Amino acid sequence: MLALLVDPDKVGDAAARDILINRISTSKVDLVLVGGSLIFSDIDDTVVALKQGCGKPVVLFPGLSSHFTPSADAILFLSLLSGRNPEFLIGNQVHAAIPIMKSGMEVIPTAYILIDGGRTTSVEYMSNTRPIPANKPDIALATAAAAQLLGFRMIYLEAGSGALNHVPKEVVALVKQHVSLPVIVGGGIRTEESLREVLDGGADVVVVGTAFEENPGLIDRFADTITCRKR
Repeated sequence: MLALLVDPDKVGDAAARDILINRISTSKVDLVLVGGSLIFSDIDDTVVALKQGCGKPVVLFPGLSSHFTPSADAILFLSLLSGRNPEFLIGNQVHAAIPIMKSGMEVIPTAYILIDGGRTTSVEYMSNTRPIPANKPDIALATAAAAQLLGFRMIYLEAGSGALNHVPKEVVALVKQHVSLPVIVGGGIRTEESLREVLDGGADVVVVGTAFEENPGLIDRFADTITCRKR
């Protein structure tokens, strides 16, 4: 599947949001993720507008407990397993748990694993955690295996928004070989070549954000590439 990551701060005004919604509604993207490491805009406004206008499932991708809104279709209940900061392992999750349960929305427990993408990213800085070195796939695998044993339902291998490099194919492939959970891969995927590499590794869901902002037409070429792989 192909997912588009939307940062509410980048579509804060109605005009920008309308342009984005029009682009998404006519694109071949499968679902929309809404979130980011640091959000100042009203996330509920963005989610409601996307649900009403784009015709795609809208899933929360929260950076903090305050990034929750019951208006979404589902939420990736993230735990940053690659880090050692308790606030992002369990702290934010405790703060958000009761409101999420009361909302009745679909909850997808997701192990969030940060891989070094060649530069300091927002998630690394804001979470105060170090990413797993890109040349240490064994650490990524051990972390993903722990996630499966802990009962998570998905693995999210993340290089970070605006990363220079995407998650290496070798890392994705090793995790897919030994862990039975679906794998999401995001960060640094800007070209069809980089998309093919993570698909070759076995990614189940590919997340694109910055690339779509810079070149909206790229999303359909990405979708066509994924469709060809399904055949």
